[in-house]
Amino acid sequence: MMTDPIADMLTRIRNAIRARHIQVEIRPVSKMKTGIAHILKREGFIEDYRVEGEGKDASILITLKYTSEGQPLISDLQRISKPGRRVYVGKDEVPWVKNGLGIAILSTSRGLLTDREARRLGTGGELLLYVW
Repeated sequence: MMTDPIADMLTRIRNAIRARHIQVEIRPVSKMKTGIAHILKREGFIEDYRVEGEGKDASILITLKYTSEGQPLISDLQRISKPGRRVYVGKDEVPWVKNGLGIAILSTSRGLLTDREARRLGTGGELLLYVW
């Protein structure tokens, strides 16, 4: 039994980047993982993602993005809120990641949002992870 599926997803992405893989498969699928992949694609950190299969056989296939020199666009991913210690931020406490070069992903009452979107909408929530 996995205690932190989001941390597992981030570790799989981190390991695939270090091994210079083009794609990484993440199982099992959840709405939270799919939402994180959607934000990573929208913000330009990954090339694409798709959900393959149905039910227990479903997986998320993420295509990683590299520069023309072969450097990954994701330098690192850091899990902030964990099952043993949840981290919540108010609307005035939403952090900047690497002075705006990275993003924070928050789980809010309006769904998953980046730090910029949360500031614009004036909402706080659970601080899930940093990406830069």
